[in-house]
Amino acid sequence: MKIYLDTSVISALFDYRNPERQMLTKEFFNFSELHELFVSDLTILEVEKTPNSELRNQMIKFMKDWEFGILEVDENVHKLAMEYVKYEAVPASYMEDAYHIAVATLNSMDYLVSWNFRHIVRMKTRAVVKMVNSLRDLRYVEIISPAELL
Repeated sequence: MKIYLDTSVISALFDYRNPERQMLTKEFFNFSELHELFVSDLTILEVEKTPNSELRNQMIKFMKDWEFGILEVDENVHKLAMEYVKYEAVPASYMEDAYHIAVATLNSMDYLVSWNFRHIVRMKTRAVVKMVNSLRDLRYVEIISPAELL
């Protein structure tokens, strides 16, 4: 399986305020050793912008140690993300979330995995992404939380 991770999955490994989510994320990574995991240059940028330097350094080290495949945000990703926003899959003020979905779609990922229930892992987003992808003759990427793959 080819699995795309947004930033929320990486940060959940180090979120001691939510031990259950942290534990599920660790279990997800144990399960995922048999699969191809990807992030994007946007994920890396979001991690690098983390204000807490200790958390930022932990996430950067984890990403380097895991050696994720890195996908590029390009003009095609931008155009598709704009369509997702146009049809209200995600609000325009959270454009990065649309980019994550577009990167996963255009790189033929089997799954987009996220802990972002507000804008990504939700029924409306899934329905709009499925509709837009169908209209553009693109493959649909399953949008799920890490716990759903366990």
